[in-house]
Amino acid sequence: MIVVLDAARVKETALSLGFDAAGITSALPLEAAHEKHFRDWLAAGCAASMEYLSRRVEMRFDPGRLLAGARSVVCVAVAYKPASVPSRPTRGEPCGRVAVYGLYDDYHVFIRERLRRLGRAMGGREEHRFRACVDTAPLAERALAQRAGLGFIGKNRILIHPRFGPQVFLGELVTTAALEPDAPAEGGCGDCRLCIDACPTGALRPDGTLDARRCVSYLTGEHDGPIDAELSGRLGDALYRCERCMEACPYARRAPARTRTDFGFHPERRWLSLPEVARWSPADFDRVFAGSAVTWTGVERLRRNAACCLKGSSHDRRTPADG
Repeated sequence: MIVVLDAARVKETALSLGFDAAGITSALPLEAAHEKHFRDWLAAGCAASMEYLSRRVEMRFDPGRLLAGARSVVCVAVAYKPASVPSRPTRGEPCGRVAVYGLYDDYHVFIRERLRRLGRAMGGREEHRFRACVDTAPLAERALAQRAGLGFIGKNRILIHPRFGPQVFLGELVTTAALEPDAPAEGGCGDCRLCIDACPTGALRPDGTLDARRCVSYLTGEHDGPIDAELSGRLGDALYRCERCMEACPYARRAPARTRTDFGFHPERRWLSLPEVARWSPADFDRVFAGSAVTWTGVERLRRNAACCLKGSSHDRRTPADG
C-alpha cells in the first residue's frame, strides 16, 4: 500500500525534533554522473585506505536498494557552528586542536534517534516502513541532500547550506511513503577558491577532487600506521581532523551560531596538551571523549597524531643555529 503524507507537515515535524533544515527527494536513483565521478575517484586511488567506500557502490546511489518499496527520502541537516570556541592557550605545554564537530556529543546517535522519532511520527493510521541513515550507511548523502534542496556541493566537497554554511551534519530517512519532492538546490562557489588555497597539503585540487591520501582530516582520523614525513610536517596543531577548508568558506563566516542546547557541546576538548595525549592510556582517552564521535578514531591514532604535532612544533621553534 502506498502511504501519501503531507510533505510540509513532515518537514515541520523534522524541525520540531531538533533538525535545522529538512528537504525531500524521491527514492529514485541519483543521476549517473554522480556514480561515474565516484567510481573514477576510487579508481584514481583518492580514497586512500578507505576500502569500505568501494563496497556496495550501486546501493550508494540508489536509495531504493536500502529499503524495498522506498518512494521518498527525507534529508535533514543539523547546524553545528558554535557561538564561540576557546582560543589557543598562549602559555604552558604545546597544545593540539580538536575539530569543532569533535566537541559535540556523537552526532550519529543524535541524528539517528530523531530520524526514528520522525519516522514513527509519520506513521499515523497508515503504517509505512522507513530506515534511518547517518553517514555510516552506504548512501551518497551530499548528492541526495542537494537534490532535496538543502544546498550545493562546494569545491571542498562538502554540502554548503545557503544559510548554515558547510558546518552541518546530514541524515536521511528512506521511507515507503510518497512525499512531494522539493526542487534541487542551485548555486555554487563561482570563482572562489579560498578553501583550495587554505588546504595545507594540497589535498583539494582545483578541479574539485579531494585526494584523501593527502587530507589532514583523513590522516589524523582514519589512517592507520605512520604518517608520511612530508605530510606529518604539515599537520600544524591538527590533533584530530582538519577544518581549514570550512573555516575559509565565506558561507561559514556568514552562518549563524547554533543556539539550541539539546545537542551536548564540550569546549574543554578544543585544546589538549600534546605531551599528555602522547602518553594517554585507553582510560584517559575514554575519560575525555566518552559519548563523542572521536571514539571511532581510537587512542592509538590520537597518540600518533600528538607525536607528529610535537615533532612539527619542535621543528618550528628551532633557530638557524639549531640547524
